[in-house]
Amino acid sequence: MTAPRPALPGAFLRLPIAHRALHDRAAGRIENSPAAIRAAIAHGYAIEIDLQLSKDGVAMVFHDDQLDRLTAEQGFVRSRTAAELGQIALTGGTDTIPSFAEVLDLVAGRVPLLVEIKDQSLMMGPTDGRLEAATAEALKGYKGDVAVMSFNPAAIHHMARLAPDLPRGLTTAAYDAESWAPMPEDMCAHFRAIPDYDATGSSFISHEAADLPHRPRVAELKAKGAAILCWTIRSAQEEAAARAIAANVTFEGYLSALPA
Repeated sequence: MTAPRPALPGAFLRLPIAHRALHDRAAGRIENSPAAIRAAIAHGYAIEIDLQLSKDGVAMVFHDDQLDRLTAEQGFVRSRTAAELGQIALTGGTDTIPSFAEVLDLVAGRVPLLVEIKDQSLMMGPTDGRLEAATAEALKGYKGDVAVMSFNPAAIHHMARLAPDLPRGLTTAAYDAESWAPMPEDMCAHFRAIPDYDATGSSFISHEAADLPHRPRVAELKAKGAAILCWTIRSAQEEAAARAIAANVTFEGYLSALPA
């Protein structure tokens, strides 16, 4: 049976979406940091953030599954408690790793929030649902435009069960074997076809921008009413090309033009 399909709020199609918030390392605004989130709010952009799970089951706003790229620490995010993660400084800025609840309090419905649930299986397989449950719990009572998405359809199946009224979608890609190694080619081919859109009750996808004109499935979903977002745009020229197909862009490294 097809899951209910809550519509993506119109603000997600109108306001450019700042990728991992409006980050700029040179200005001390690290990706997914409170400083980057405040900057995006000040500019009036929608915001995309990423969630990982702490050792004690708290949703934390952090992109990578390991700490080393963005902090001076080593190891997996999931090996530290939320309190421990909250004390870890983000390299290049003054912020520490925020929890999802802290970010929700900071955004407070002022701009739309697009939440990517990172793959907890590390192999695009079944998940235990702990991050999805923590995400749904944090969002209870939140007042503002919010939607969730994931590369892993298993996460979105969980969200359809846990928060059926919450708009949800799939993050999608070309799944070229080199970039996605060591994922086997048969798995790449499976996810490339975006087969889980209807079963997850998705109302949108966010697709790899360079692949937009080369993927008939994107055009098919668009024709059937799916909202098409894309990632990640890094110039006004790339944005203009992407908007020939996508309704909106997720951007970084420049200031996307806001609607008049």
